[in-house]
Amino acid sequence: MNYLLIALLWTGYCALHSFLISIWFTNLMKRSLKEYYAFYRLFYNTVALILFVPLYLYTIQTKSEVIITYSFPLTIIRYLLISFSILISLKAFFFDYDYLTFFGIRQMFDYGKKKSEDYSGGIRKEGLLGIIRHPLYFGVLLFIWCQTFRITDIVVNVVLTGYIIIGTRLEEKKLVLEFGDTYIKYQHEVPMLIPFTKAKR
Repeated sequence: MNYLLIALLWTGYCALHSFLISIWFTNLMKRSLKEYYAFYRLFYNTVALILFVPLYLYTIQTKSEVIITYSFPLTIIRYLLISFSILISLKAFFFDYDYLTFFGIRQMFDYGKKKSEDYSGGIRKEGLLGIIRHPLYFGVLLFIWCQTFRITDIVVNVVLTGYIIIGTRLEEKKLVLEFGDTYIKYQHEVPMLIPFTKAKR
């Protein structure tokens, strides 16, 4: 029963997280908040963090059977993969993406200024973005599956993996609406989530 509850809680969290950043809801917020929409991204991240912390603490404190243990040489491989996933995520977050925009800080600083609301900076194809369209998500997927020990871990990882795949596809639709044929061409050139695989045909 605990596993079902954890699955439902994480599914609810992911659904809310996705809804709050969906095209329909963000357009509603733009119309409702007007110039104050500059603070929405910061609000969104704050809500996500506030909800994540108790959910994560509840999950790790839940009793669950250990079903996977790591011994040499799997331990070495696991730590190498963890290190690799962290390096990819940090590289993508701080160098390939605009982390100030991600946190909502850039929008907040631009509050009241007469300028375009476009914070995308265009399509970047350098670095990791020339190998995979969503390197940060790939790094996260690799990281969470290297943390698998208990049944609870598998339940949460399955939910998060589904969320990342679905969320990535929804984000792709937003990017196509934003960049049009330029992003469609990028989709055909670079794979979405798994590097060195065939890109979208």
